[in-house]
Amino acid sequence: MSSTNHTSGTTPSWLADQGSSAWAVGRPRSSGRPSSPDWSSVPEPTEPPPAPTDGDQAAEDAPAKDQPVTAAPAGEGPAKAAEATPAPTPAPAPDPAEASHPAKPAWHDGDNLLTNVVRTRKSPPREGWRAFVYRASGGRWNPGLSQGEARLREQMQKIRTPLPGPHSVVVASIKGGIGKTTVSALLGLALAEHRGDRVIAIDANPDAGTLGDRLVGEEAASKITMRDLLNNIDQVRSSTQLAGYTHLAGRLQVLTSEQEPELSEMFSATDYETVLRLLARFYEAIVTDSGTGVVHSAMQGSLIHADSLVIVGAPTQDGASRASRTLQWLAMHGYPELVREAVVVLSYDRHSPYVDESVIHEHFRSRCRAVIELPSDRHLATGGLIELDALSPATRDATLELAATVADGFHSPRTRGLAAHGFRSETPR
Repeated sequence: MSSTNHTSGTTPSWLADQGSSAWAVGRPRSSGRPSSPDWSSVPEPTEPPPAPTDGDQAAEDAPAKDQPVTAAPAGEGPAKAAEATPAPTPAPAPDPAEASHPAKPAWHDGDNLLTNVVRTRKSPPREGWRAFVYRASGGRWNPGLSQGEARLREQMQKIRTPLPGPHSVVVASIKGGIGKTTVSALLGLALAEHRGDRVIAIDANPDAGTLGDRLVGEEAASKITMRDLLNNIDQVRSSTQLAGYTHLAGRLQVLTSEQEPELSEMFSATDYETVLRLLARFYEAIVTDSGTGVVHSAMQGSLIHADSLVIVGAPTQDGASRASRTLQWLAMHGYPELVREAVVVLSYDRHSPYVDESVIHEHFRSRCRAVIELPSDRHLATGGLIELDALSPATRDATLELAATVADGFHSPRTRGLAAHGFRSETPR
């Protein structure tokens, strides 16, 4: 609806309808017949004007300097000549009602209808001296969140990014012993701990992977494995039945790999897809710890169905070059989009002051979505069970940053992965 300024002698378009005349402020429309004068709008005279003198009258009767004088026709007197001279039209007096009521803005569908009138309230701090001051003052003085608390809140918001359907995250590297399984375990634990949906980690390493060892222990991991699930997959029709083939680490479900070398080597792309199709029915986020051989059948199966990719490297010559070669091979063999959106994790279990780490960071940042540093940690260095509470503050922050960065890509439009292959979830959302 267009807006018209409410000036004297002009009627706004949104007042043209007489039914809406209650909005009008100012001079009423003419109805074609004389109306009674509004005496309330006539100002009261304060004192009579002075009588004009002979000089003033002569000045008024004299023609203006630039105004032409119309001569009276012959035979007519001065009275007729005065009548022939047109009198100037007086300017209309301003309407006091219009002067006291400025023009009203027009109404539009996109108007901001008082949605920002509530003042923003600082979130109460929960740690450090800020929390002490907040509690001691009874909440009357709120110094706000510290930088660390604000960072944690931002990480939590990203980790809890909603998922429209099942999402597969593949953790890969062509170099063994670089920390790939550790990264897979940390990512799965962080997502499961801070999200409200179901998360599962799969050990798809055909070389007797150790993901189960790091999450539930070697003895428990070997009791029931993915091979058992494959042998009885036709009988699994509910999440309760599926839980009989998985292990629980905190809130994270874990599907371990076969520990016998002969049986684990038999794990193929078809087996992986069969298991993945079942898991996608009951889990929202699926983290796959893949093997080191990118040409292995199981690895090819995981890449075909991957929605997100995490590549693990190290700030060393061999660790960085192997991670770079992994990305290069994927980009040259049909996965350029997956590489561009990949997250690179540099594990600092090994690092050297003789290595220019800035060159490594810039190399991966220019080719991938993000680079995360995973600090060296005594708890992780033991090779035993991983517990989030036992991590150092720096490692815990890096773990949350990794989970937040991966989850931040959940909202990206997916043209490949599980959705492209028709994988659907049966759990209500």
